[in-house]
Amino acid sequence: MNRLTLARWLVSPENPLTARVTVNRLWERFFGIGLVQTSEDFGRQGETPSHPELLDWLALELRDSGWDLKRLQKLLVMSAAYRQSAAATPGLLEKDLYNRLLARGPRFRLDPEVIRDQALAVSGLLNPDIGGPSVYPVQIPNLWKEIGFLRPEIGMDEWPTSEGPELYRRGVYTFWRRVCTYPTFATFDAPSREVCTARRPRTNTPLQALAALNEPTLLEAARVFAQRILREGGDVPAQQIEFAFRTCLGRNPLPAERQRLLTLLDQQWRSFEHDFEAAEALVNVGSAPGRRAWTCVVWPPG
Repeated sequence: MNRLTLARWLVSPENPLTARVTVNRLWERFFGIGLVQTSEDFGRQGETPSHPELLDWLALELRDSGWDLKRLQKLLVMSAAYRQSAAATPGLLEKDLYNRLLARGPRFRLDPEVIRDQALAVSGLLNPDIGGPSVYPVQIPNLWKEIGFLRPEIGMDEWPTSEGPELYRRGVYTFWRRVCTYPTFATFDAPSREVCTARRPRTNTPLQALAALNEPTLLEAARVFAQRILREGGDVPAQQIEFAFRTCLGRNPLPAERQRLLTLLDQQWRSFEHDFEAAEALVNVGSAPGRRAWTCVVWPPG
């Protein structure tokens, strides 16, 4: 009869679909793929669940807890399936190539908005303010003019770049125009929002490395993170690498990883000592070779 009746029907114990869909989408966020792979389609044309009993049990847990999403998320991330190693041995790949049987921990690329937020967060630049109007991070020049999107009647004939802390708001607050999406987000598979998208594809292409290489915000985050490493990470490169690795990945580096980073840092340091002009043109972070070297080490394409 009205919207209240509809809401009660959606969460009624006699309607298991709402809880199943909600659980499946949360599972997809944490594991990269849902128990039902077609998370946008639970109908006859969708895929059958890989673990139907698990899906039903989680749906009941959500419903019986009073639809407590925080409790459900804690349940997922503390599970043995989520906390197991993501290492893929030949035996595991042979038995479970796409990890549909949960033979190993999830491993997948972050969404584009989160990639940007993560870079800003580890550098200390992220502006955590919630709410407010859209913001305009640094954009490649003349993009709107190139595609013919001009709005002189409202004073928007060019991308009006934000200033100060607004530059470092979370990606979700970036101004979005369907005919001209933020290029870095689009390159990392963000949808255009012309239609509702429940499940994003994930691709790995050379364009993504080029986008990270030319993204001004990521370079700025690398510069500031380099300064943070030198300020808070200790006095010797080994300590600084431990600090940087823990800050980015939440764990200590393996011996081989530590050695590779030490070698890269040393190479960059010596290169900048012998080519001061190239160093200034690349990162322009001051006179210290250490800051330039660390900028290149933590820069996403590196």
